[in-house]
Amino acid sequence: MIKDTNTITIKLSEKLQKELDMLVGEEKTSRSKVIKEAITRYIAVKRFQQLRKQVLPFAEAEGLLTDEAIINNR
Repeated sequence: MIKDTNTITIKLSEKLQKELDMLVGEEKTSRSKVIKEAITRYIAVKRFQQLRKQVLPFAEAEGLLTDEAIINNR
């Protein structure tokens, strides 16, 4: 049983809906699962971009000019 879920409605172009249905068939999954995964990834990327934007001035001040340098603290 799924708890704490809400139903939303989205509009897709016919082409996008066909591509989604093909993917769902190939992966033997559901539209809902694919869309939830896509939204989850989208939100994670947006949050990372926001965090990066906040941290970038401090990193540049320390001479850390790439994401790899920030992660590795070099």
